Amino acid sequence: MHRMLRSVSPAVIAVAIAVAAGLAIRNTSAAAEGGRALPLPAADLPPGQATSATIVLAGGCFWGVQGVFQHVKGVTNAVSGYAGGEKKTAEYETVSGGRSGHAESVQVTYDPRQISYGRLLQIFFSVAHDPTELNRQGPDTGPQYRSAIFPTTAEQAEVAKAYIAQLDQAHAFKKPIVTKIESDRVFYPAEAYHQDYLTRNPSAPYIAINDLPKIDDLKRLSPDVYRAVPVLVAGGRSSR
Repeated sequence: MHRMLRSVSPAVIAVAIAVAAGLAIRNTSAAAEGGRALPLPAADLPPGQATSATIVLAGGCFWGVQGVFQHVKGVTNAVSGYAGGEKKTAEYETVSGGRSGHAESVQVTYDPRQISYGRLLQIFFSVAHDPTELNRQGPDTGPQYRSAIFPTTAEQAEVAKAYIAQLDQAHAFKKPIVTKIESDRVFYPAEAYHQDYLTRNPSAPYIAINDLPKIDDLKRLSPDVYRAVPVLVAGGRSSR
């Protein structure tokens, strides 16, 4: 849906708005699964002496996931991109076909002294997406929209696995969590026009229907780490 709305005529966009609105209504229960209060992970990574760390997350269209984390205090950068496949297929037209192995992902760089890895996971599961949807989020379907965590260290993987088990055991969601832990995957930044898309296009129908409510949920559920002014990607592409 987000791909289609960029390249069609105003008349078709009007139809797309109506279709998107219908999809939003039909997916109300799925959306409700995302915006909910969740406990913090029982186990977390210690802050240590590092001033910067990264976490790579996939939860549907990267526009909304990036937008959420750009509004989180302690996050110093959030870059939309691709993870799970090969470098040669890490481009939007190929990934959109659903056969590249990639998921639309966001590389979140943060200061562990200001916000913990576990707190970022809490936001990911409670606000950024619905972790019980298999290969889909809202109107978007396919493995490129899967729920996944691409840990950059073995410790990140262990904390993420433990948190998923903790949430499932607590029946935090009505359905089991389907989020996969995919280790040893490289993150590739997406094209410049995908960066900061939510901030640059707040009135776009897709953003207004599917993603701006996530920002509202972040402010409502995590007011202590919410910041009104997002941190944006400098110069479009960024490197790991």
